[in-house]
Amino acid sequence: MALRALYNEIRGMKVRDVPAYLKPRFTWENVKKSTDQAVDRYIEKYIETGSPEPLFHVCFGGMAFSYLVALPWERRHLEELEKHGGHH
Repeated sequence: MALRALYNEIRGMKVRDVPAYLKPRFTWENVKKSTDQAVDRYIEKYIETGSPEPLFHVCFGGMAFSYLVALPWERRHLEELEKHGGHH
């Protein structure tokens, strides 16, 4: 939702005006404040209610992370198989 609101704000601007509009919004203080607010909302929504969803977030996040970590090795492996004409 926040990205949609940002898009709607900058949609009518000229391209040369967008950096001057965005620069004050991407300061370190604003990023820290937004992150803190997001974490607080997450804690209120999932942790304090006793929801099992954080467990699912950890499981799926771990699965995605392990896939991304293994991806370069897998690509090299498949490239080597194609180079030598081997079958998987």
